[in-house]
Order: sequence, then structure tokens, then C-alpha cells
Amino acid sequence: MNVRNTLVGLCLLLLSQFAMADIVVVANPKAGIRWLTRDDVVNIYLGRYRRLESGLTAEPIDLSGEPEIKAMFYRKLVDKSLAEINAYWSRLVFSGQTQPPQMAANTAEALRRVAARPGALAYVERSKVDRRVVIIFEFGDE
Repeated sequence: MNVRNTLVGLCLLLLSQFAMADIVVVANPKAGIRWLTRDDVVNIYLGRYRRLESGLTAEPIDLSGEPEIKAMFYRKLVDKSLAEINAYWSRLVFSGQTQPPQMAANTAEALRRVAARPGALAYVERSKVDRRVVIIFEFGDE
């Protein structure tokens, strides 16, 4: 029984660490974006529109190499699993309606791309945000 209790405790600890990750959406400071609403982020990340209020084309970036962060982002944003998001994009791409977000291998690459391109947006853990980008959306503050 001790081993079982230890494993359950360890699982709960890991889940609590996972749940504590604070994800934000960031943009290039030159994008002219002060803030996005949840609807804006949903529409941009689901390909419904890609025009920012500043007139720039939004270039959303997904994290392909960090599936736990990607899963948490989409769960918080639209309450969908990665399987549901992948199926959604498969349908849209097959019908020729739009293209999914660009992929970055990891947070560091996503931040580099956002810093280099005014229209780029990425979701990252708040603890990874640096001076090259600005936070334009936070969960809970919508």
C-alpha cells in the first residue's frame, strides 16, 4: 500500500506542477497590438481571420516540440484536446479554407520568431517571456 500511496502522491504533484504553468500570448512590440480578447486569440489560432487591428497579418505560431504546453493552451483557449485540434485542422486544410499556425520546435524558437516578425504571435509560459516581446493576452484577464 505504501508504494501505491507514493505513486498517487507523485502523480498529484506532477499534475499540480502541470496545472500551474501560466501561459500567455506574446507579440512583437512593433505589431501595434496593446491587447487581444479571448475571441481574437481563438479566431486567429483557429484560422477564422488573420488580420490584426494594426493592419498586419497575424502569423500565429504553435509549439510542435512542447506538446504539454500546446495541449494546455488549446484546453484553456477552446476546451479541446490536441486530437480534436488536429482533426479540426485536417478538415480545414483538406477543404482548402485556411492553413494552420506555423510550427516552432520550442519556446526559444517561437520567441526568436516573434521578435523577428512584427505580425508573429506565440503562446509561451509566462516565466519564459523576455524583453523582446510583449504580452497581449492572459488567461483569466479577458
